[in-house]
Amino acid sequence: MVSTTTFLFRFFLITLLLLLIDYYAFQGILSASASLPELWKHGTGYTYWIAGVTLLLAVIFGFWAARSGYIGFSSAMKIAGLLFTLLVAKLVLILFLLSEDIWRITLWIWQWIHASLTDSVEAVFFAPRKALISRIGLVVAAVPLAGMVYGMIRGKYDFQVRREEIHYPDLPDAFDGFTITQISDLHSGSFDDREAVLKGLRMVEHLQSDLLVFTGDLVNNTADEIEPWITDLARLTAPFGKFSILGNHDYGDYVPWESPEAKAKNFLTLHEHHRSMGFRLLMNEHIPIRKDGHELSLIGVENWGVGFHQKGDLKTALSDVDPGAFKLLLSHDPSHWEAEVMGHDHHIHLTLSGHTHGMQFGVEIGKFKWSPVKYRYGRWAGLYSESGRYLYINRGFGFIGFPGRVGIWPEITQIVLRKKK
Repeated sequence: MVSTTTFLFRFFLITLLLLLIDYYAFQGILSASASLPELWKHGTGYTYWIAGVTLLLAVIFGFWAARSGYIGFSSAMKIAGLLFTLLVAKLVLILFLLSEDIWRITLWIWQWIHASLTDSVEAVFFAPRKALISRIGLVVAAVPLAGMVYGMIRGKYDFQVRREEIHYPDLPDAFDGFTITQISDLHSGSFDDREAVLKGLRMVEHLQSDLLVFTGDLVNNTADEIEPWITDLARLTAPFGKFSILGNHDYGDYVPWESPEAKAKNFLTLHEHHRSMGFRLLMNEHIPIRKDGHELSLIGVENWGVGFHQKGDLKTALSDVDPGAFKLLLSHDPSHWEAEVMGHDHHIHLTLSGHTHGMQFGVEIGKFKWSPVKYRYGRWAGLYSESGRYLYINRGFGFIGFPGRVGIWPEITQIVLRKKK
């Protein structure tokens, strides 16, 4: 646990940084409003600072209230999301102000070389900002602002069905055309619109796949978050069963507990909730899926990720599995695929993961996709293959942290297994 002194020091530094960003961005507001009447200029300034400080205090109070149980976690996330949205807009504006300042400093140095320092400072360094540059910066900053506001209101529930057909030469004949629906990363404690979530679940049901799998992060922190949704998830059916695994958030590591026993009880309750929803929770084990005299091995491991839990035990999960069997692995964190699955003696044909959410922010146009999360995970969304082994990373059904999605929409995946002729 972080000490109180360390926490307060970090809190002070973050608050100071946010205030400095506010002050710098405010210079652009002043410049852009320079031609307004004095009353409007003063009103703009007061509004900017009152709103900014009030929002910062609201975030601090919101997370304290959420941790103390006075308000829901999703309410605190909304406040923090608004702060983050405005922060991004301010940083975009600051890029324009910074470019102007770099030019002013460069010109000042040039004049200092060729003239007196005093003349250069007065003529260049303290010259008024150009209102046009600030106004362009404000217009450009409005684009991510509008996009992120949309992402918080509508984008986080803009469910997309993505279909992938994967061909294997050694797929058992009976499984040619076998369909698998994958959902992942519900983060049920973040949901704030029941009808929108039910719409997504109806889309899952409408696919009528042979097999339904869930690849981790059922909750943000505590088992009770999923309780309002148990009945709805229990209604989902699949002829060959419903199976699930744990993600890093399912262990309750990100909130304080009154005792180790309370944390352990929460973990057991989460297991019970999986059963209540009709999901068979796989804990480093495998299940045979049989069809018309043929079978494939469905393997599920606990969370294993670089920088996260590494409780997943492939050796145990694969014990007694025929090395020649067709294997489907559920593993929450895609870093597991490269670190262990790829080099494993068993040829695991398909791994289904989640975890990254595509950072809930990015661009996907046709085959082009980009998100800042690519700098943390080389494989972060969609289908990847190497040496006949496939990895599919679901973009997540829910959201956490930023209470929205921009460009990387919530996903329901349907995978079709095909026999390669």
